[in-house]
Amino acid sequence: MTKLFKYLKQSWVAIFTILILLALQATTELSLPTYTSNIVNVGIQQSGIENGTIKAIRESEMNKLTTFMNDSDKEKVLDNYKLVNKDNLSKEEFNNYKKEYPVIKKESLYVLSTKDKDTIDKLSNILSKPMLIVYNMENSSEDNKISDSMISKMTGQNNMSANMDKSQMAKFMDDNGDFDIFAYINAMPKEQKKEMLSQIDEQFVNLPDAMLGQGAIKFVKAEYKAMGVDIDSIQMNYIFVTGLKMIGITIISVICSITVGFIAARVAATLGKNLRAMTFKKVMNFSKKEISEFSTASLITRSTNDIQQIQQMMVMMLRMVFFAPFMAIGGIIKALSTNLSMSWIIGLGVVCVFGIVLVMFTVVMPRFKILQSLVDRLNLVTREILTGLGVIRAFSNEKFEEDRFDVANKDLTKVNMFVNRMMSCMMPAMMLIMNLISILIVWVGAKNIDLGNMQVGDMMAFIQYTMQIVMSFLMISMVSVMMPRAAVSANRIDEVLTTDISIKEVDKVEEFNDNKKGLVEFKNVSFQYPDADEKILHDISFTAKPGQTTAFIGSTGSGKSTLINLIPRFYDVTEGEIKVDGVNIKNASIHDLRERIGYVPQKGVLFSGTIDSNIKYGNKTASKEVVETASRVAQATEFIDSKPDRYETPIAQGGSNVSGGQKQRLSIARAIAKEPEIYIFDDSFSALDFKTDAKLRRALKEETGDATVLIVAQRISTILHAEQIVVLDQGKIVGIGNHKQLLKNCEVYKEIALSQLSKEELENE
Repeated sequence: MTKLFKYLKQSWVAIFTILILLALQATTELSLPTYTSNIVNVGIQQSGIENGTIKAIRESEMNKLTTFMNDSDKEKVLDNYKLVNKDNLSKEEFNNYKKEYPVIKKESLYVLSTKDKDTIDKLSNILSKPMLIVYNMENSSEDNKISDSMISKMTGQNNMSANMDKSQMAKFMDDNGDFDIFAYINAMPKEQKKEMLSQIDEQFVNLPDAMLGQGAIKFVKAEYKAMGVDIDSIQMNYIFVTGLKMIGITIISVICSITVGFIAARVAATLGKNLRAMTFKKVMNFSKKEISEFSTASLITRSTNDIQQIQQMMVMMLRMVFFAPFMAIGGIIKALSTNLSMSWIIGLGVVCVFGIVLVMFTVVMPRFKILQSLVDRLNLVTREILTGLGVIRAFSNEKFEEDRFDVANKDLTKVNMFVNRMMSCMMPAMMLIMNLISILIVWVGAKNIDLGNMQVGDMMAFIQYTMQIVMSFLMISMVSVMMPRAAVSANRIDEVLTTDISIKEVDKVEEFNDNKKGLVEFKNVSFQYPDADEKILHDISFTAKPGQTTAFIGSTGSGKSTLINLIPRFYDVTEGEIKVDGVNIKNASIHDLRERIGYVPQKGVLFSGTIDSNIKYGNKTASKEVVETASRVAQATEFIDSKPDRYETPIAQGGSNVSGGQKQRLSIARAIAKEPEIYIFDDSFSALDFKTDAKLRRALKEETGDATVLIVAQRISTILHAEQIVVLDQGKIVGIGNHKQLLKNCEVYKEIALSQLSKEELENE
């Protein structure tokens, strides 16, 4: 799969953009559980009060809090709160405070003067313990009075009220006639007070932070109520603002996701387009050797199905493979910061996921390799059946071919079903793991909540983070299971793109010699097909001159068509050299070489379009007169004129709507319209009757003029009047000359001639 990354160079900007957007999307999605936790913990449980750093507090309550602070903490707190009352405020400021804190009419307030988040967090840590102490002391009994036992516990003195006389007690009585423990503590000697605070700190050592924070929040809520603050308004405002933030974050995440999907689809589509273009261009440069190595059916599958697999995989990679690590790493960090004690649950979930993936990977991956081979096989069988449909019907072999197709189809279906069943089992297994992990988190989290080590919102956030982590590994797992199939496809495409082409151009090509225009020379040419055991052509030497017709005849398998196919470099000679216009064709430009040749193959090949487009195929700029002349020479005018649309008559794919003879004549007309200097007819008159054959050859002789004509023929009548006839037998030249010369000097030619014409006919000729 990595072999294809080099084809993504032009998309690096888009890929970099995707990475940035995915990082942003992951950040937004990872922040949502925190907001959910805040809504539960702060919005619902704490009535919208975020921490123990109270925004405003009565002066009397602040004095109580500072009672339980050391000098350093007391200084930090008072530095960040300012004392306000009607005496030190303007009328407008006083009215504003009165709206928010009605109690200011009766009592001075300490108001928070800083907005720095770090300072607020530090103040919350300092204030939490005093707030919890004061709250518990103020709410220690039903009548809100401090009992002797509590006083003794706080001060370290037993039956304190009995140890003081009335005058001493009077010093520490409040306006309601109750004993004021805070006044008593403040009146303590410095050393005694310090020892008391130390004892209090010892009692808070093992108290969980969550419980300490909750105690502070209770104090803040009680204080706000005492000051006349609307707690419900604070709560609704917090939930509303947090909800709006979550909606905004979700919108950002959705925009990122849509944009990534759009860009990823574009990158994958561009890659698919480029791969198809490169594959097609490469195949167009293949010689018949490479085509036979891959097979036409396989090349079609690679250009379509395999590239489609790669394209789909690329979308998955850009959207999931890059996104999953962001989510997994970020989720782990967030989950551990939420509750470190339950981190083992995450590890357990990841291990379970990887266990399932490992099983799937081991079982399914080998099947993907088989799958692509079976697709090739099905395409091959289908192509053979559709191409040979006429022959199949003629021999009543429909049932046999149906069975053959059925076998290929069932084999593919069987493997596909197995793969799909295994893949369909994967998601339920993953969902089972996720649900079991959720239950485990709730079980363990409930115990932590009961012990005061965790809040409900934190447990909910931990569940969400764990699900995000597991889902991230699930995404990676799904891609890793799908990747083998795409990897197989990628290797198959890479095989095509990296195949060494046997027919190559030299770095510095030679120009053709116009003084030898149309001259074709074979010098000691031998040829052996790739992987063949022996040569099919042996030491072939002859010269075909312009203005003359050189014909090739011989028994079936003697090498006639092979010899002709060497001239346009469909194959390269094994030994010797072929010269065209005085230049070795291996040293010439392949394009320029083939531009000089008008080639008509054994089997006429037409393309979907019209008669006109097929005749102009080799010469797009051919005029109407050239097209009509080519049709007349090829003896195609008669059937063309019989069509209502004449030259605009549609031609179906492969020329299936015209007869074999018509197809052959249009192929000949195509070569003539090109007006080349060398004509090659590879047994191109076999579908014509004798009369049409004779008329075509006469017209061709007149039209070709100074061009070189090379004809491969089975019929003696086709080549009787050729200036030069080359007789082949088992890949060797056994005779060269004209008709009369060969009848006298070449036994092979004479046998062929007598097998087709009578002695009298030969003598008359």
